[in-house]
Amino acid sequence: MDVSIKEETGFKYIESGSGGETLLLLHGLFGALSNFEGIFRRFSDRYNVVIPILPIYEMPIFEVSVMGLVNFVTRFVEYKNYEKVHLVGNSLGGHIALLYALAHPERIASITLTGSSGLFESAFGTAFPKRGDYEYIKRKTGDTFYDPSVATKELVDEVFGIVNDRNKAIRVVATAKSAVRHNLADKLHKIKAPALLIWGKQDTVTPPFVADKFHELIADSRLHFLDECGHAPMMEKPDAFNNILSAFLEEVSRKKVEA
Repeated sequence: MDVSIKEETGFKYIESGSGGETLLLLHGLFGALSNFEGIFRRFSDRYNVVIPILPIYEMPIFEVSVMGLVNFVTRFVEYKNYEKVHLVGNSLGGHIALLYALAHPERIASITLTGSSGLFESAFGTAFPKRGDYEYIKRKTGDTFYDPSVATKELVDEVFGIVNDRNKAIRVVATAKSAVRHNLADKLHKIKAPALLIWGKQDTVTPPFVADKFHELIADSRLHFLDECGHAPMMEKPDAFNNILSAFLEEVSRKKVEA
């Protein structure tokens, strides 16, 4: 993504700086800024689109956890002085968004989840990816999508680099285990903000039944499935994803005005 990264007070992020409400995008465990390129380009003219780089690989090991990342987002939102945010989270980013919303409901305008963890997830199966086995990483990264070609060489190289960096790998495992421990099944009824669920019908990491359960447990939610789509709909079906998100955000704004 051809956008300069800002570094301030321990935070790294990109921000469109546009007028309008803030659209805060949270990436997943192996995510990157590029995951949200389509959203950034589509919405930057109407919203202040912000993507913080979550410090998954930089946090002190004793702080590595889902709640550690929630605390990071809390500090970031306070530092930027955002009054209310529209949260969009993919995979682990969705999990963080939900925990943040539970802790700070007054800061939430809406929540959009896509392939979110928090109820059930199966990332690399029962074992951590084999270090040094590039073809294995390529195949497993490709399995994230319905169309494996979406997993570009750049993306595979990035995942391969993470897996083969001992310090990063340790943090990935610790974060993933923490996510499993923070199951939200008994807390989602507390979410009062309007919520949008956009799910790939062929998502094998957080399968469609997970989306159905989120829809059941979050009161003010609406669910959209995208066919021929895996775990990252905003990457694999960007136009359809953005159209659904745009209509949802307009609905939220309209209801706010009517209220």
